[in-house]
Amino acid sequence: MDKKIIIAIVAVVLLIGLGVGGYLYWHNQKKSEKTPETNAIEKAGETANQITEEATKGVLPSIQTNPLENKPDVNPASQANPIKDIKTNPFD
Repeated sequence: MDKKIIIAIVAVVLLIGLGVGGYLYWHNQKKSEKTPETNAIEKAGETANQITEEATKGVLPSIQTNPLENKPDVNPASQANPIKDIKTNPFD
């Protein structure tokens, strides 16, 4: 029985050690992802967004306008029942 307990304790210690080691490795890899190339790409993306905003300033229509606001009602289902306005319940 003692041998099984020792094996279990060693396995738990190894698992904890692997978990801590994996976390430290992942944490160091995450820090090293920020390279000068990555920063240059991010700056290029920001510059592209600024150029796009400057180029389209005053050219695009306002988002507040709704072109379909005054559209006609062409739904045939709304005109399917010609007697829907007739009252049929005498207790109303």
